Amino acid sequence: MKKTILTVALAGLLTVGVAGVGMGQLPAAGYVPTKVGTHPDLNGVWRVGNSANWDLEPHAAKPALQMRAGPVVPVPAKGVVALGAVGSVPAGMGVVLDANGQPGGLIPYKPETLAIRNENRDNYLDRDPEVRCYLPGIPRANYMQHMPFQIFQSDNSMLMAYEYAGAVRSVFLTPQGPAAIDSWMGQSVGHWEGNTLVVDVDGLVDRTWFDRAGNFHGYDMRVKEKWTPISPYHIRYEAQITDPNTFTRPWKMSMILYKQVNEDNRLQQFKCVEFVTELLYGHLRRNPLP
Repeated sequence: MKKTILTVALAGLLTVGVAGVGMGQLPAAGYVPTKVGTHPDLNGVWRVGNSANWDLEPHAAKPALQMRAGPVVPVPAKGVVALGAVGSVPAGMGVVLDANGQPGGLIPYKPETLAIRNENRDNYLDRDPEVRCYLPGIPRANYMQHMPFQIFQSDNSMLMAYEYAGAVRSVFLTPQGPAAIDSWMGQSVGHWEGNTLVVDVDGLVDRTWFDRAGNFHGYDMRVKEKWTPISPYHIRYEAQITDPNTFTRPWKMSMILYKQVNEDNRLQQFKCVEFVTELLYGHLRRNPLP
């Protein structure tokens, strides 16, 4: 009897999960999306269900991103010890595509830039732009885990607003030429290829990272995004990264975006600059806080 009750309860929870947040089994190919004018409707609040913001590459769970030598095995760095389990890293299967187009690949760094990535990882607390609330850039803004974003779309315009740091970007649907100036969120120019929105992003500053694990890019990075609706509640998101100064070849990441459809399908405020004021400007005090 207890086993029957437990089975029914679990089935009910799974049903609620699938209906509530659209995170059930992916639909079969052949989905015909609803339209805004002549193009697929991407409007809504979206988020990921992966740990890509921790590390794009496959990784096991571990006590912290930044470690130091211990008496027997490495231990968390001093700056994260007080966080305990909150500072630990959840496992991830990886979103980088390998040579066969399957997730779980590695980013193709040049030897000298791989060394920089590893150094970044060892100094995560001091270097990650997210720690200081700098704008996340593209593609990182799209997979900030618990920070969703909203797409506002009409037949001839599109705006993407992100909960993290109040970041926004317009997706121009007419040619713009090269970006006039580099910026944290870059310049996004999109066009439709069937049901897929293709967005070319340039003009990105070289200070953004891909994740918390130190994965980075140079000043000449170009991003080509593909947004393909595969059900009313799922978008297949793909980004191709091209940066010949940092990587040996172009590479891709791929993931599913899930639509929020419950009463929480709205962005909250997370203008985090006020949370890091002391970190950013504390050294300017006449008597800095200890």
